[in-house]
Amino acid sequence: MAKRESTFINMVVTLFLVTGIAAAGLGFVYDLTKGPIEVARLKAQSEAIKQVLPEFDTLGASFKTLAEEGGDSLEFFPAYKNGKLIGTAVQTYTKKGFNGFISIMAGIDEAGNFSGYSVLEHEETPGLGSKMDVWFNNPEKPKQFVIGKNPNNTNFTVSKDGGDIDAITASTISSRAFLDALTRAYSSYEKNSDATSGLTGN
Repeated sequence: MAKRESTFINMVVTLFLVTGIAAAGLGFVYDLTKGPIEVARLKAQSEAIKQVLPEFDTLGASFKTLAEEGGDSLEFFPAYKNGKLIGTAVQTYTKKGFNGFISIMAGIDEAGNFSGYSVLEHEETPGLGSKMDVWFNNPEKPKQFVIGKNPNNTNFTVSKDGGDIDAITASTISSRAFLDALTRAYSSYEKNSDATSGLTGN
């Protein structure tokens, strides 16, 4: 077989062929996996909503709104039992984590207090910042427990900054970020309380 001459045109043609084959392969894999990925995402979202809210039988129509401070939007999931609003789950976020973005599903009950939370996505340090998943949900540690509280009756900053919440040991930045995400959720919840209270589960 004759060896192809190494010319500029031959190199360009080869590069286009390799790039085209790679792009086609990536496109095929994307088409093959996007459906299952979306199904998994919705399942995780649904489980998080059940985890953070009191028992409900119906989810109302979700809606998105821009955060009070600007930036990306937050998504609201009002929940009902026997047609009565029993709470709202808010998918909130912060970009102040030790490694940036953190996504949290926060539940707010009909009294306006946090009823639960679930950390959906983060890249915090394993064994340190990653403890936020359980640290703020420990009723035996009232100074770090955020359930049953809200930023109107509790200072949602870490005690090192003069607030009412004890930070995760050796993870002040992650703790500040976690509380920032919850405060963002609550600010938007208050702004949109009329929108959720006027809805029904029917």
